[in-house]
Parts: sequence; structure tokens; C-alpha cells
Amino acid sequence: MDAKQNSKFPLVVIVGGGFGGVELAGRLAKEPVEVLLLDKHNYHSFPPLLYQVATGSLECESIAFSLRKNFEGQKNLRFRVAEVTGVNAEQNYIETTIGEIAYDYLVLATGSTTNFFGNKDIEHYAMPMKTIPEALNLRYMFLQNLEQAVIATTPEERDPYLTFVMVGAGPTGVELAGSFAELRNHVLSKDYPELKKEDMKVYLVDFLPKVLGPMSDEASAKAKEALLKMGVDVLLNVKVQSYDGTELKFEDGRVIRTRNVVWSAGVMGVVPNGIPKDNIVRGNRIKTDEICRVVGTKNIFAIGDVGASITEATPNGHPGVAQVAIQQGKKLAENIAHLVKHEPTEAFKYKDLGSMATIGRNKAVADLGKIKLHGFIAWLIWMFIHLISLLGFRNKVITFINWLGSYITYNGGTRLIIRRYVREALPEVDEAVKLPKTD
Repeated sequence: MDAKQNSKFPLVVIVGGGFGGVELAGRLAKEPVEVLLLDKHNYHSFPPLLYQVATGSLECESIAFSLRKNFEGQKNLRFRVAEVTGVNAEQNYIETTIGEIAYDYLVLATGSTTNFFGNKDIEHYAMPMKTIPEALNLRYMFLQNLEQAVIATTPEERDPYLTFVMVGAGPTGVELAGSFAELRNHVLSKDYPELKKEDMKVYLVDFLPKVLGPMSDEASAKAKEALLKMGVDVLLNVKVQSYDGTELKFEDGRVIRTRNVVWSAGVMGVVPNGIPKDNIVRGNRIKTDEICRVVGTKNIFAIGDVGASITEATPNGHPGVAQVAIQQGKKLAENIAHLVKHEPTEAFKYKDLGSMATIGRNKAVADLGKIKLHGFIAWLIWMFIHLISLLGFRNKVITFINWLGSYITYNGGTRLIIRRYVREALPEVDEAVKLPKTD
């Protein structure tokens, strides 16, 4: 594929239209380079609000924005829908689903995916929620299970359909648990008069001793307190052993009968083939230097969740949050411009702007440097930050209207089953393959 179109400027290929990729591409608008942005979807999504798509509070279009429209008018950028299948660092080209593409500079901003830690049964039966399609699958599954609960004839038959377990007590798990609790407390008996809110159980479990582990102890305590008041069963210091689609078993012997397990207990970087194994560090992330350049290369970079800038100050890399990707995208644009002009580069330094999580209506926690907030004020700040961070004026307006409607009526959103979610059958393992060979 002739991606350079005979341009006299060097070609920067960016793989991934997430926070880092979009920031980098936009910052290169006035630099003497050509930009080719690749993504397997034609839209940028806003992962912090995926849980609201999953629970029916927002439609997926509200948190997605066309990449082509976002870069409308940027003359040095082109976009292609494609997946990268391999990187050839020696000859400076990548293999994609639309052919081979040569580059002068390659930036991997491929993000992360759910980490099931090698447990194939949990990977098959539990629900991840890292993308819009996965959030929609979760929505349809839980709505279908509520419909099954309505027609169940005994409590024993009904209980697994009305039991929701979030594995992983980070921001995603906490926000989902709070959202499901609010559905139970304010919506369940309205949509399903046959069911009582006491019939629906919501669990949040984690092997760590606290919820929101990366946040302050104060934020963790306030979040746990709010969840308990909402009726969420919080189980900490427990480790999941297995899940077969009906029973979630823990290593301490406890068992929860459920058909609704959401797995948010870990993530791992999405690394294309061709990156040397020696460059892969914990979390399946690519080891980079102080300017986000892949160690051992001259013109390949990795930013965001897939990159791990290993320095003396950050021996394990930076946290996998949006602000890291955005700030790295900004600084990398400057450094690529320096490289093109044969100027010295500048090391990336992350500025922590704080972290926050919402638990539910009027409930949130925020660590903003030395300022620790919780409750209504933190909730307002959380809403404002997330609203202004959405791409597109239309998305901001629609999301605000949805939030306002939900706040006033206690029953916002549209919980429609547009298509049925059908889990594929678990692949059968050929037992003969496991047998040792004999002479």
C-alpha cells in the first residue's frame, strides 16, 4: 500500500484511535509530517462511561465519535479502518488487514484488553467490558436474564438470574456495582412488577483488602461505605477460583450461584506480533525509554496502556489511565517534530491531575492532589470532567440530557434488547492432544 502518496514529508503511522492516538494525531497537524491513523473501528470511544452503556443509562452513540469527523480539515492526516497483524522493525513496515504499510515513524497506541490470567473458563463465561460491543453484550445479557427471572417458577431457579457479581474493585467494578445497585433500588420493580428489589443481589469482590486500590485510604473507605449503604455486598481478600456459567467459586470454599459475572480484575496491553519478547514487561506492556520510544528501536514508539516507560522514577511504568495517554501523545508530538528537524528530544514527565470514581447518585470520591472530596461535590466534579471530555458537541448535549432525565425521574435510559446475546459454545478440548507421545 502506497501510504505516503509521494509526499516529501516523513510518514507517521499511528495505530489506535484512543486517547493517546487521537491526542498525538491532532498535535501533529501543523508539523512537517504526514499522518496515517489506523483503527479497527471508525470511531473513538470514551471508556469511562462504558458502564452506563452496559446498564442502559446511555446509548452507545453518546460515547462514540467518528474519527474521520474529528479530524475533518486536518490536511496532513488520513484515516483507515484496519487491524495491525505484525510489525517488521528491520524494514520499517507493518502488516495490516488492508496490506503492508511502510512508515518513517510508528506509534503503537493500541491500548489494553481484559486480562483473565490464563483462566479459559472464566474468559468464556464471564463478561468483559473494555469496548462498546462488549458493553452492549453485557447489557443484553443482563436484560435477558431479568426476563428469565420473571418467568422462573421457584426462588432457586430465579436467584442465579438476579445475582450480579463484579470481580475487581477498581473504578470499573465500583461504578458498575453502584449502577446495578441503583437499578435494583429504583428501577427493578418499575420495569418488572413481578420482582422485588430484595430478590436482586449485587456483589463486588476483590482479592485486595480495599476497594479502589490506587486511590487514597479515605476515598476507598468512603466508596465502600456508600456501596454498603446502597445494598452492595463487598467481599474483599477473596480470590476467584473458577466460574462455569452458573457457579462462581472462591479459593476459601465460598460459592455464589449466578449467571451474571463481570470481570474487571485486570488488563493487559494489546501488542502486535513482531515486538521482541525481551521488550515485553509486566502487564503485557512494551518497554520504552524516557521519550516513549520502544527500547532497541530508533523510530517505534508506544504510548498509553500498551507502553511502559521504565525509568528510575517509574520502575513499573505509568498507571494505565487516560491522562497518561493524553499527556504522552502531546509530548510525543513535540518529540517527533524535534526528530524530524534533528533537534534534541525532551523526556516525558507525567503530571498527575488526580483520580476520581462515581458510586451512584450524588455519590463519588475524588483525590485531587492534597484535596480529598466525596459525596455530592465530588459527584458534580466527576460529571463535569467527564462531560467536557466527550468528543462532539452533540454527544455532550445528549449525555447531559440523559443524566438530567435520570436524576429527575430515577428511571432514565432505555433498556431495550435490540439483538439477543448468545454466548458461543465453549470449544471442546481434544483430550488426545494432552496425552504424551509414546514410541
